[in-house]
Amino acid sequence: MQKRAQQKNAPHSTNSTVSLASPLKVLLLHLTCGLGLASAFWVAFNLYSLTLIQNSAQTLFVIWAVEASVVIPIYSLFRCNPDKCSYVKAIARGLLGLPAGAVVNAFGAIVLGAPVGIQHFKKTIHWSLLMSVFTFVPAASVFGSSWTDWLRIFAHAKPIESTDFITCLPAHGALIGAWFGAWPMPLDWERSWQEWPICVTYGAILGYLIGMVVSFGFVVFHNRRHRVKRE
Repeated sequence: MQKRAQQKNAPHSTNSTVSLASPLKVLLLHLTCGLGLASAFWVAFNLYSLTLIQNSAQTLFVIWAVEASVVIPIYSLFRCNPDKCSYVKAIARGLLGLPAGAVVNAFGAIVLGAPVGIQHFKKTIHWSLLMSVFTFVPAASVFGSSWTDWLRIFAHAKPIESTDFITCLPAHGALIGAWFGAWPMPLDWERSWQEWPICVTYGAILGYLIGMVVSFGFVVFHNRRHRVKRE
């Protein structure tokens, strides 16, 4: 009986130390990331006179650079095992995850039909870095090289803790949004926003924002259910 009770109360993942991130902290996390995106567009347009339609590569560079400077420090606060992993180490993991995630996203985009060529090279690189900020960087800052957690939340899509929701759902939202955003590209509407990677970027950003809202709802539900079980 005692052994069964211990198994029942055992943590399900390596991030048990931060499994009950409060809804308020998660709300502040998502608001900060959303404001980071808004600030990036403001900086690009007001300081550099850049728009995503007319200056895709330069605008994407500004967006991912600003958003990364927000996402990495704030997600590092939710790192696994903070007693063993310092805040600086979590930031370093996020920085390392940025180029690694960009390679994976670029490869996936090209396999799925993204245009290849010198004229598209910069656009693809900067778009891939932005997608890495949405997908790989938060998980790298939170989980580091914990392959078990990466497989669980991405390959198997089985988030079970609060930190799983805030990393997994926005990332999936960005990927799904990018996929839907690519639909208008082959259509013969002859609109400038149909070019690579403009509509894909807008779709990814919209999906990312929706994923943050959904993840906040899951965190609230998860914490309430946990309290009920404890009572």
